[in-house]
Amino acid sequence: MASSSLCGYLVLAVLVVLTASCRARDTFAPGRPLATNETLVSGGDANFVLGFFTPPGANNTYVGVWYNKVSVRTVVWVANREDPLPGDVADNPGATLSVSPSGTLVIAAGNSTVVWSFTPATKLASPMARILDNGNLVLADAGGAVAWQGFDYPTDTLLPEMKLGIDYVKGRNRTLTAWKSPSDPSPGPVVMAMDTSGDPQVFIWNGAEKVWRSGPWDGVQFTGVPDTVTYSGFTFSFINNAKEVTYSFQVHNVSIISRLGLNSTGNYGLLQRSTWVEAAGAWNLYWYAPKDQCDAVSPCGTNGVCDTNNVPVCSCLRGFTPKSPEAWALRDGRDGCLRSTPLDCKNGTDGFVAVKHAKVPDTEHWNLTRKSNKARTIIAVVISVSSVAFLSALAGFLVWTGKKRRARKTGSSKWSGGSRSTGRRYEGSRRSHHDDDLELPVFDLGTIAAATDGFSINNKLGEGGFGPVYKGKLDDGQEIAVKTLSKTSVQGLEEFKNEVLLIAKLQHRNLVRLLGFSISGQERILVYEYMANKSLDYFLFEKSNSVLLDWQVRYRIIEGITRGLLYLHQDSRYRIIHRDLKASNVLLDKEMTPKISDFGMARMFGSEETEINTRKVVGTYGYMSPEYAMDGVFSVKSDVFSFGVLLLEIISGRRNRGVYSYSNHLNLLGHVSSNHLPHAYMQVVYLS
Repeated sequence: MASSSLCGYLVLAVLVVLTASCRARDTFAPGRPLATNETLVSGGDANFVLGFFTPPGANNTYVGVWYNKVSVRTVVWVANREDPLPGDVADNPGATLSVSPSGTLVIAAGNSTVVWSFTPATKLASPMARILDNGNLVLADAGGAVAWQGFDYPTDTLLPEMKLGIDYVKGRNRTLTAWKSPSDPSPGPVVMAMDTSGDPQVFIWNGAEKVWRSGPWDGVQFTGVPDTVTYSGFTFSFINNAKEVTYSFQVHNVSIISRLGLNSTGNYGLLQRSTWVEAAGAWNLYWYAPKDQCDAVSPCGTNGVCDTNNVPVCSCLRGFTPKSPEAWALRDGRDGCLRSTPLDCKNGTDGFVAVKHAKVPDTEHWNLTRKSNKARTIIAVVISVSSVAFLSALAGFLVWTGKKRRARKTGSSKWSGGSRSTGRRYEGSRRSHHDDDLELPVFDLGTIAAATDGFSINNKLGEGGFGPVYKGKLDDGQEIAVKTLSKTSVQGLEEFKNEVLLIAKLQHRNLVRLLGFSISGQERILVYEYMANKSLDYFLFEKSNSVLLDWQVRYRIIEGITRGLLYLHQDSRYRIIHRDLKASNVLLDKEMTPKISDFGMARMFGSEETEINTRKVVGTYGYMSPEYAMDGVFSVKSDVFSFGVLLLEIISGRRNRGVYSYSNHLNLLGHVSSNHLPHAYMQVVYLS
């Protein structure tokens, strides 16, 4: 009897061990990367899979998340959508997704070339990455504190618990961006984002054109999606406070798989809510937008009503008539409607009329469209006060510039604006400097739109944190590069001002030239000289292009960058610290002359200042000096450190990845040190 009990316990123990060994892992940690032939399966109900994949018809490899219980592979999130591994999965047997001991996430090819990485602001203790059962990939420390999560960087799909919109605490605007095509996950022209310029609402852009809006939230639903109230099994959430303006949804029944996806094809709308039907083995289209011509942005104009049940679809509100009867007769109601009789509130002949089931009018420019005496009074007061303030500032400016000119004539020009601080100071106390020699052309939006063929996707050169960049040609034949402040960015306005006020004052053959700018409504645009050979990293880190950089060309590039940096630090009228010097911010003209670009993070120093302590560290890890990355202290030495890293990259052709080494691979600085290369390379960081 005892023998049989013992055998039973042994069998049970073996089964437990076998079950544990067969259970798929959902984490990866330092020293245990994820390979191309492996996947992670989320814990709990095993809803999602993380792994390497190649889209049908493509020849690139990506790391993504897809459903585990859906027979048709449906990818909902992609890590390296802009930085794929060349070749399909079979061509990348040695590729890995890993996390370093300090917490850096890395996607690397078999030859250790890094194609994508994320480095947290501070080192993590015992970091671990995990795929959660809601599809979120998280990076956390030993205590479980999340340092990074994939849900903060959505691609084309909104999942339950994922938020769309602005997080003011993190300084992020979570948007959806469609794939370029079913075989290309890289960002396409179709973008969905929260707009807070008026009453918050969601817009879809196709390039520069708004093609759909949700209407504002009425407490239950977006007014432009009235059929939301017919949904069963869903809960929709809209948060609008000082910390965030976000939209999300939940599914009550965990067995129901539903997603909100954005696509570029336009078949059955650009935005689609789909539900997986297991019996049919296919996704069922639950809802889509835009659905019809009334879903377009303001198809019937001001005071117009669009109703697809009517013919024509456009009509005017009661008491209004078409502004342009000729256009109205041609079924073009975009000009809207005008009042039939003057507004008369005193005699009681005017009032309100209820319009049921209507999308609330666009409030983006609400303050410009009020029709009341009180509003006109407020606007008049604001304009008057603003005018007085502007004229006072202008008068003060003219007096100041007059004194400055007289001081120049007598040879006693001094820095204006009060007493100067010396040594360390805080960025928050930075003064605003003006210069009477600033003469920068202002372009109208129509000219720029014509030059770029309406901001055509065919003219798009790339996209950074500021926004997309387009190639254009002016009427006189001059080629230009147009950098636009993205509508979906919660940052960038400060960088825009910085470039306009700063780079316009700098003239050097090794600095990119700012030709002008444009401000029109919500549009913020910078116009630069066009650089035919793109950026330095395009040649350094692309094997097919690096052969074009012989040693003579590399030497000339190093020499040009040195001259540009010397001008910024010593030879210009102002001492400028760039703060983001790296290969992608060095542009090359048709003669391969290097030009330092992107001064959005640059800072101006007083003549007696030696360093600044900032509360906000900006720039690119891997190029940051230790005192800046860790303590926020920057000076001319910070740029020299970045230049030293860039110098090593130009010489070696290898990209430096992060401040600390990751996994078993050293970054470029560690490689130089471990191989005992000339110590002068490392000492370059202290030259100034």
